Amino acid sequence: MSLLFTLATALFVFLLSVTVVLFIVGPTILLQPRRRTADFYRALGQPLTPSDAGLSYEEINIIVDGDVKLNSWLIKGSPPVKGTILYLHGVADCKIDGIRLAKLLHEHQYNVFLYDARRHGLSGGTYCTYGYYEKHDVSKVIDYLETRSDLTLGKVGAFGTSMGAAVAIQAAGIDERIGAVVAENSFATLRTIFDDYQKRMIRLPLHYLRNIVIKRSELMAHFKANDVSPLDVAGRIDIPILFIYGTDDHLINHKYSKLLYQRKREPKELFPIEGARHNDTWAIAGERYSRTLLDFFEKYLR
Repeated sequence: MSLLFTLATALFVFLLSVTVVLFIVGPTILLQPRRRTADFYRALGQPLTPSDAGLSYEEINIIVDGDVKLNSWLIKGSPPVKGTILYLHGVADCKIDGIRLAKLLHEHQYNVFLYDARRHGLSGGTYCTYGYYEKHDVSKVIDYLETRSDLTLGKVGAFGTSMGAAVAIQAAGIDERIGAVVAENSFATLRTIFDDYQKRMIRLPLHYLRNIVIKRSELMAHFKANDVSPLDVAGRIDIPILFIYGTDDHLINHKYSKLLYQRKREPKELFPIEGARHNDTWAIAGERYSRTLLDFFEKYLR
């Protein structure tokens, strides 16, 4: 009996400790991810600005929500311009990651607009809400682009990876100006992906822990986690979406891309990349990746 009591007490103390730690630290991890900066890409020997890749560009700061600055790059396409593509990066990342894609699209006569999401890179903002506020930022970006009389905008498409894919889908649900979306390695709902991260970080599949963190996060950032659901949006929009996923993704299970594809009505396309993980889809698929992407935008934005 004493041994059982000791074990029960130890378990209680452990769970209480985990609960307290997550209550304090969890919302910070969720709402304020570490910012990836130029130093990360400098260490990899990658271009840090579009000019490093031979691209002319403008640096622009767009103000949203009154005082949140979105640090951005505009790369104009060569005439005749086929359309305009917005690049939306993943969580903790920044617009630098999109330079390679921008070069490919520029070479095929698209305007490309890349920006650091709120609370990422060089942009302002206190919290990251995974699409709750970010989807409206996409609309503000399009608003700005439409004011540019020197810009042949054409149809607008969005390319998003990871969190950016989830934001792109959610943005398409509220802004009919978005004509096509490429969603690479997207999550389906904020709650399910947070469950996955919790299990991976502390190996405790306890929903009450997730609920504690999410509820406190909602109060801090003034948002609703249940509303962050690309899955719900995918089921009610008609624009074409290309879902790309790596079959060996170690951060966001590829079952979510398949689920999104199943929920989405036509037109839709699915591009599984065998053996790819979360950040190497292009490297694994090579020319097939570039061709699939270009064919999709050519088909739906021309």
